Amino acid sequence: MNPIDILKNLGSLDLNSIKEQAEKAQAEMACVSATGSSGGNIVNVTVNGKFEVTNVHLDPVCVDPRDIKMLEDLIIAAHHDAMDKVRAEIAQKVRPLMGGMPGFNQ
Repeated sequence: MNPIDILKNLGSLDLNSIKEQAEKAQAEMACVSATGSSGGNIVNVTVNGKFEVTNVHLDPVCVDPRDIKMLEDLIIAAHHDAMDKVRAEIAQKVRPLMGGMPGFNQ
């Protein structure tokens, strides 16, 4: 959307409606949680809608004291996977709430 069109439409916006939509979006995000995995599901990381790690699960098979670097890489990969899933779920939940706002009609 053209930025000029967004500015033109701002005058017609109901600020209370926008506040309600933002509060709904925030409540939706609080309920989001996703688990990412790596290494064939031997490392799992769960992230919530606030992008906080809430759980890490390591299959004992991946704990090799001789290869700590591999385990670190698996944890990072699982974390990235979980973050991508949380972002996608938040976008899916928030998109309908923001549909009436200029610039969010995609």
